[in-house]
Amino acid sequence: MPIQPTFTRRALMAGAAALSLLAAAPASAEEPIKLGLVAALSGQSAKSGEAITRGIELALDKINGAGGVLGRSLELVSRDDESNPGKGLVAARELVQREEVAALIGGLDTPVSMAIVPYMNDAKVPFVGPWAAGTPITMNGAEENYVFRVSAVDEYVDEAITEYLVTKYGAERPGMILINNPWGESNEAGLTKALAKRGMEHAGIEKFENNDVDVVPQLTRLKENGADSLFLVANVAPSAQVVKSLDRMGWDVPIASHWGPAGGRFTELAGASGEKVHFIQTFLFTDAAHPLFAALQEKYPEIETLADVTPATGIANAYDATLLLAAAIEKAGSTEGPAIREAMYQISGVEGVIKTYDMPFTPEDQDALGPEDYVFSQFVEGEIVPLMD
Repeated sequence: MPIQPTFTRRALMAGAAALSLLAAAPASAEEPIKLGLVAALSGQSAKSGEAITRGIELALDKINGAGGVLGRSLELVSRDDESNPGKGLVAARELVQREEVAALIGGLDTPVSMAIVPYMNDAKVPFVGPWAAGTPITMNGAEENYVFRVSAVDEYVDEAITEYLVTKYGAERPGMILINNPWGESNEAGLTKALAKRGMEHAGIEKFENNDVDVVPQLTRLKENGADSLFLVANVAPSAQVVKSLDRMGWDVPIASHWGPAGGRFTELAGASGEKVHFIQTFLFTDAAHPLFAALQEKYPEIETLADVTPATGIANAYDATLLLAAAIEKAGSTEGPAIREAMYQISGVEGVIKTYDMPFTPEDQDALGPEDYVFSQFVEGEIVPLMD
C-alpha cells in the first residue's frame, strides 16, 4: 500500500481532531433558540417598549447564565411596530418566517396584538403578551389557541376599577372617557358589564382620539349628565390631555384608570394634576433592595433610583413571560410550536418576580395573572407608588 503524502495525513488527522472536538462540544455551542419581540420601541409608548425589552433581557441573562434551554442559549430578535397594527403584523410575519423564532413576545397596544393574533394561530407559533390587556386577545375563539398572556385583562381590570370607585368614593353614576380604538371598545364592554352586575347606570360613554388636544366637549357632556366619577382608558399622551382638559374646566372628579398612564412620563405631560389619577398595575418596585432592581441597575447604569423605572409592570410581566416560555420549551423538549403550546399547560413551579406560577395556563384560561395580582397606584414626584389607604 503506498504511503500517503505527509500533508494528506496531516489533513486527515486535523479533520479527525475537529470531528472529535465537535462531538465533545457542549450543547450551548449549538445555534441559539430565537425568541421574537414585537413592541412599540419608538413614539409615545417607547418607555413601555423599553421596559418590556429590559424585562426579557434580564430573564435571558438568568436563563442563559444557568445553561440555557435544551442546552442552547436563548436569543432575542426585536422589531419596532411603532404602535401600528399593520407594521406589527408585518414584523410578526418576518420574525416567524425569516428569523424562525420559536415563540413571539409582544403586543404593547391592543390593536397591534389583535392584528397579530390570527396570524400566530394560523402559523401555530406561541404568542405571549406581556402588556396589551384587550380581553379578546387571549379569548379569541380559536379552536387551537396559541395566544397566552402575562398581563392585566380588560374585563378583570374593569371589575376592579368599578369596585374601587364604588367603595373608595361611593360612586353611583360614573362616566366613561375611552380611547377610540379596539382597546377602548374592549373596556367599554367590560365596564358596562361591571356596572350591570351592580345594578348601576353610567353617565355616558365618550370617545376621543390619540391626537386630540382638547376633550373638554366630551367631559362637559359627562359632567352635565351627572357623572360623579370617571373611568379613563387611554395611553400616556391622550390620558394627559384628559387631565389637562379637566384642569381647564376646573372639574375635580375622582378618576380610576386602566394602566395606560404608567407607560411613560405621565405627570410631565399632564402636570401636577396627573397625580390624582389612580391606576392599575401588576407589579411595583417598593424597595431598592429588590434583587431584580439590583439587576436592572447593574445592567443599565442609567437607572439610579426607583423613579427611573417606568414602568416596572412592563419589566416584571416580560420577565415572567420569558421564564414561562423557557420552562415550556424545556418541558416540550422541542422548539416546535405545537409542542411548546401543549407544554404551556403543563409547567409549574416557575418562580417569577410577580409570583410563583403553578399551572398558570389551561386551554380554557390562557391568562396567567388575575385580579388578585393587581395593585392600585399613582404617580408621586415622577415615581409610580402604591396607593396608601
